[in-house]
Amino acid sequence: MLASSLFRGASRLGLATVNRNMSIVPAYASYNNLNITQPSEYVYNLELNRPKKMNALSMEMWGEIGDFFDKVGEDTDCRVVVMSAAGKMFTSGIDLVDLGDMASIVYSEDDIARKCTMIYHKIRRLQKQFSTLEKCPKPIIGAIHSACIGGGVDLICGTDIRVCSADAWFQVKEVDMGLAADVGTLQRLPRIIGSQSLVNELCLTARKLEAAEAEKVGLVSKVYASREEMISGVLEMAASIASKSPVAVQGTKMTLVYSRDH
Repeated sequence: MLASSLFRGASRLGLATVNRNMSIVPAYASYNNLNITQPSEYVYNLELNRPKKMNALSMEMWGEIGDFFDKVGEDTDCRVVVMSAAGKMFTSGIDLVDLGDMASIVYSEDDIARKCTMIYHKIRRLQKQFSTLEKCPKPIIGAIHSACIGGGVDLICGTDIRVCSADAWFQVKEVDMGLAADVGTLQRLPRIIGSQSLVNELCLTARKLEAAEAEKVGLVSKVYASREEMISGVLEMAASIASKSPVAVQGTKMTLVYSRDH
């Protein structure tokens, strides 16, 4: 009864509203950019929560995402994670303020070797944060609405299941900004889509990938008519996974991740 009432409530209100009506999971209450709630038994929802900044991925948010997935892997109260976002879009990508800070290293007066070393360590830290998603033994379901740009694509490529609403679109934007999408997209997207030609096209042209095409090529497994329907469906899916043996589910995830890479 509790789960079904949550599904109905999510459908009517949207997950962000449901989250505001629920208590934050105490172990993760210190995060400034994420809301971690428990919609149903053994299901956690990670909500990107910088709606006024279009959920831009700041360095602080990046660190909180890594910290959460490091910890939740050992959290026995959680068997599956839904990852969604508050506000009008999933994420606008990397926070331009933080990107500017990285650019300041390039234009500093340090010698080229020191600049390269500093940039290398910063990028490695970012890569490590997003790699925590696939290293976490708990299945992660990405629920994407509206725009998912740049670093957002890096992020969702680390999830195990991806669904979206019909208004969703995806864009590997980095080449338009003079960058390479080297925080996960270039490494993981070819394995997800399976067409190297299409991956090359998306990454080299930075064109938008609309929801219907994203489903056709396998980036998402289902497109829902609305955000509300997506939230209802994804919560039901998460509850179904959470009802099964956690040993079997987590062993299956880690075996799938290993077999993909070997």
